[in-house]
Amino acid sequence: MSQIEAIREHLLKGKSITPLEALKKYGCFRLAAVVFNIRAEGYVVETELLHKKQKKWAKYTLTAYKKR
Repeated sequence: MSQIEAIREHLLKGKSITPLEALKKYGCFRLAAVVFNIRAEGYVVETELLHKKQKKWAKYTLTAYKKR
């Protein structure tokens, strides 16, 4: 199973994902690129920007599927 497939499945289960989780669970260093590809397939993935002290990261959640 590719990283895109694994992360798509993760999101389809209603779970959100952060870059650190993607690295630990799926060995994915470029989650934003994977999310870009998932969006290109027609899925609506929302991005929530999180921060703690001076660090910032994104949390992605699948919200819908639009047929092309």
